Amino acid sequence: MKTQLLTLLAAGITLAAAPAAHAQSTNSDWPGKPIRWIVPFPPGGAMDAIARTLGEKAARALGQPFVIENKPGAGGNIGADFVAKAPADGYTMMITSIGMATNKPLYGKLNYDPVKDFAPVSLLAVVPNVLVTNSTQPNVKTVADVMAAARKAPGTLTYASAGNGTSIHLAGEVFTSLAKVEMLHVPYKGSGPAVADLLGGQVNYMFDSITSARPHIQSGKLRALGVTTAKRSSALPNVPTLAEAGLPGYEVSPWFAVFVPAATPKPVIAKLNAALLDAMKQPDVAARFETIGAEPVGSTPDELAAHLARESARWSKLIAERGIKLD
Repeated sequence: MKTQLLTLLAAGITLAAAPAAHAQSTNSDWPGKPIRWIVPFPPGGAMDAIARTLGEKAARALGQPFVIENKPGAGGNIGADFVAKAPADGYTMMITSIGMATNKPLYGKLNYDPVKDFAPVSLLAVVPNVLVTNSTQPNVKTVADVMAAARKAPGTLTYASAGNGTSIHLAGEVFTSLAKVEMLHVPYKGSGPAVADLLGGQVNYMFDSITSARPHIQSGKLRALGVTTAKRSSALPNVPTLAEAGLPGYEVSPWFAVFVPAATPKPVIAKLNAALLDAMKQPDVAARFETIGAEPVGSTPDELAAHLARESARWSKLIAERGIKLD
């Protein structure tokens, strides 16, 4: 009887240790199959380009391909909800943006929690927005001109955006708040139609992404007045920051980062982080980033977590103060 009990106890200890041993083996062998990289917006934008560029390089380092899968809709919430509910095994990841910090106060109720349901991996890049106007406006050549015109005719000047709650919209809200001016926000369904109306003279201004605005700036159709980031953009080095151009304290830095499901093992996250940071050091990646106006950043998972906390606090406060609501 005693022998049988000891045998059962030994078997129990072996069975209890099996999951831990399996997890350790899985972590050390990761990745053993392709990795799904979810892009929660349509193909063609800066987010999609960043994922495809880094995915190609990181795949070589890890020995498995990154399969880019676009899941657009609801301001990125469809893709985020999909990743939040995916297995936490390191084979599903997501590139996301400032929406990770803004969607909760904007939507009120989400099917996922931006903090509890995800584990941070790394910041990737910042893609500045730039305040632009139609170059046919002869009396608008500086940020000071915009503020003066807005004060002269409160609530009549318009600025376009790619939609309510986007970084392009929020850049305008920060501008009007700091400058203490009133301007009419005109939301569009995407940057493309907004830029088209700006070029056509239907709206006065726009805080567009450098990615989509730069070709029109280079062609002379749009005039760049100031970039939204704290430092000048290498993509438009002769364009001052809005802070330099007369609005001290102004900064909006649209960022892109990688998150995975919350319970993803830390050794897997560490491997993924290292592969992405190494990819960003490659000269051809830097060249590709430059073409879309992206400034490489990179971070540790803890640094990204702290960044998300700061951004969430900042934008929640602004959204509440400005009464921003989604249609």
